[in-house]
Parts: sequence; structure tokens; C-alpha cells
Amino acid sequence: MKTLGILGGMSWESTVSYYKLLNEGVRDKLGGLHSCRMIMHSVDFAPFAEQMGQDDWESVTAGLIQAAKSVEAGGSDALIIATNTMHKAADEIQSELNIPLLHMADAIAGGAKKTGASKLGLLGTAFTMEQDFLSRPLKEKYGLDVIVPDCEERAMVHRTIFDELCCGRMMDATRAGYVKIIEKMVEQGAETVVLGCTEIGLLVRPEDVSVPLIDTVRAHVDLALDYVL
Repeated sequence: MKTLGILGGMSWESTVSYYKLLNEGVRDKLGGLHSCRMIMHSVDFAPFAEQMGQDDWESVTAGLIQAAKSVEAGGSDALIIATNTMHKAADEIQSELNIPLLHMADAIAGGAKKTGASKLGLLGTAFTMEQDFLSRPLKEKYGLDVIVPDCEERAMVHRTIFDELCCGRMMDATRAGYVKIIEKMVEQGAETVVLGCTEIGLLVRPEDVSVPLIDTVRAHVDLALDYVL
């Protein structure tokens, strides 16, 4: 078994899910008392969130590179960034490492293959929905089309991710709002919807909607398990 490096804490609410699912996955595949070999650097998210709010991605990227190097130095064979938004810095992080970064776009594509979808709806932070660091590789590498909610809906999703989900607050009213947005994207042709923030899967459940969902935590864990095992 290889050793997996994880950049976590963004937020820790979903990093807990990564840890649990990785260990459960190894146990299910190998049995007995087996668990996942991993090295985690869990950051203090508040300074990163402040830098993101100030559009200071240079500082965000520098902090992530420093954390990634510490994980590599600890003996990791590969790295995952346990958040969608920070994949904005994925290319810069990979360029500073000698181990592979297992990219979220590849994980999402794997999930889309399982559902047979070619047109995806995407929910996430404003950075994820409005910039192309996920949608571009999904289109260029896998031929997948991506649609996002309208401006007002994107603002609602972004706000609730930071104000509620990252703080462990799962509100029924917010869930209902997300479901309404998802169903609207289905009407616009989305064949499956990507929960493109790792906290959204803690709020929206498959039984809440009429379309298959790609929980990016689970998809990313599947990609990581395929590598380490």
C-alpha cells in the first residue's frame, strides 16, 4: 500500500469525511484491521479564507505549496487537496512537487463515467463555479460540458458554504434552496450534478433530488484508493 498525502482543514468538516471514507475503503478492500496509510497537513482555514476574500491567491498558493512540501517530505507517494476550490492552485502546487497530485477533475470525470453523463451541473464556491480550473479540464480532457447556476443562485451557494456549511451548520432551508437550484439545472439539461464543494455532500443527499449526484469527497476518495492500493 502506498502512503497518501492530504492537504486538509479547508474546511475540517469535510476533511473528517475524507479520513473516514479512506479508512473504510481500505478496510473493505483488504479486510481485517487494515487502514489507509496517510500523512495529513490540516491547515488553519481562517487566514486562507481571508486571503481568498481579498483575492490574494499568491499568498494562498504559497501557503498551500509549503503545506504540500511538508507532506511530501513526510514520505507521501501522492497528494490530494481535500477541497475543490484550492484546485485553482493545483498546477502551481504540482510544479513544486516530485509526487503526483491526484486532481479533483479526474475524480469528477470518474463519477460522471459511472452515471453515463456528458452534461454536468456544478455547485461550489463562486471561485469554482465562475472560473475554469475544474470545468476546463473536464471539457478538454473528458469532453464533459458544465453548466452553473445564475448569478443570484451562485451568490447564495457561495455565502452559505462559508457562513454555514464550513461551520457545521446544516440548515433545512438551505438544503431546500440547493435542491431548487439543482432541479433548475436538471431542467436546463444537466444529467448529473457535481457537489463541487466538499461540504455540500454533508447537506444535500441523493434522495433529496431527482438526478444522480457526484459527491466530490467520495469521488476523490475513490480516485485516491485506486492509486494507493
